Amino acid sequence: MRIYEMLHAKRMGEEHTRREIEELVRAYTAGKIPDYQMSAWLMAVCCRGMTARETATLTDAMMHSGDVVDLSEFGELSVDKHSTGGVGDKTSLILAPIVASLGAKVAKMSGRALGHTGGTIDKLESIPGYRTELSREGFLAQVRKVGMAVIGQNADLAPADKKIYALRDVTATVDCAPLIASSIMSKKLAAGAHNIVLDVKVGSGAFMKTREEGEALARMMVDAGRACGRRVTASLTNMDLPLGLAIGNALEVREAAAVLRGEGPSDLREICLALAGEMLALAFSIPAEEAKEKARAVLADGRALETAERWIAAQGGDARVLTEPNRLPTATEYPILAKEDGYIQSMNAERIGIAAMALGAGRRTKEDRIDPGAGIVLATKTGDLVKKGEPLAYLYTGKPHTLGEAESIFRGAVTQGRNAPQGMPLVLSIIR
Repeated sequence: MRIYEMLHAKRMGEEHTRREIEELVRAYTAGKIPDYQMSAWLMAVCCRGMTARETATLTDAMMHSGDVVDLSEFGELSVDKHSTGGVGDKTSLILAPIVASLGAKVAKMSGRALGHTGGTIDKLESIPGYRTELSREGFLAQVRKVGMAVIGQNADLAPADKKIYALRDVTATVDCAPLIASSIMSKKLAAGAHNIVLDVKVGSGAFMKTREEGEALARMMVDAGRACGRRVTASLTNMDLPLGLAIGNALEVREAAAVLRGEGPSDLREICLALAGEMLALAFSIPAEEAKEKARAVLADGRALETAERWIAAQGGDARVLTEPNRLPTATEYPILAKEDGYIQSMNAERIGIAAMALGAGRRTKEDRIDPGAGIVLATKTGDLVKKGEPLAYLYTGKPHTLGEAESIFRGAVTQGRNAPQGMPLVLSIIR
């Protein structure tokens, strides 16, 4: 196989053979193909697409590019969740303790920020002392003891995806359904969970902008999981505006902790309860509504918060951040004030995510360092009435020179008008 020939073939819209895809993945993982050629192939895939067979082959090749975790000791109680990426999406920090407090086993490997979307590992690293790396034995031992563990993707687990994931982040090849599907499912399948719940974000802040695109991606991933013998469901959720109020690593940990304490934004809480219901329904083979009520109960009585404290402490983190959020990293606050009266008509979540990235909450290049305290906290959301001079949001950064760019991007993402817009459901549909 010559990479040049594959690049030409895909640019012309031709279909790769199974052997070609497998050799491509092996060679790139081994460092035999340079980033510039792999970037060209990724861009060709974005422009020309992949067939269902090619996508399945790419998923399988990336899954088997390294180790595959054996979670068979937990049987049907092992459950995982993955989001396709959104703005302000800190659901994993809330979901995992809810589900684990009810007896399910969450052995979770999460990723870093990708494009304008946040990454669970970046958020957890804002907690002082939290270890995102554990040995295989330590990882499983913690799941046995606490019911859950959340670590970064192990270098031995789908290493091909880890390399490609980082490259996509800086080459404008993120929003491509076959690449998203194969990336997500290769990691989820290699991570070993028997049950998988997919949170497919749809809207301005998601990689899938329309419901039709979201459903196509969801079915692609559900079918791939089922073909590999796993139980998979997918929830399409609304990402036309940020989830919750906080966008940025420590800011999102702070907000997740508030939900675990029984506080926090109602939209974030309800999305978490809906997804927790799907996870528990799979793990215990019970109706989703019954499972959702069980999740609501442990959130209300403090059991989910207790599980979160045990989890963070077990991984070396300062669990006091859950009740004393001022222990988290902070940055200087700068308000953005409304220039006119009016209802918030819309909020382009992607642009708001880019504004947070400009402040230091995300990466523009692979080498960028994240400022854990940087980000945005919304003071208003779509449908709210705002008076001139009232705050629209608060920007947080340790780099004041970024404020002009971030404020300009944020203001361009928000529209105001005389009339209140119609609301949209949080959960658009569920594919079971």
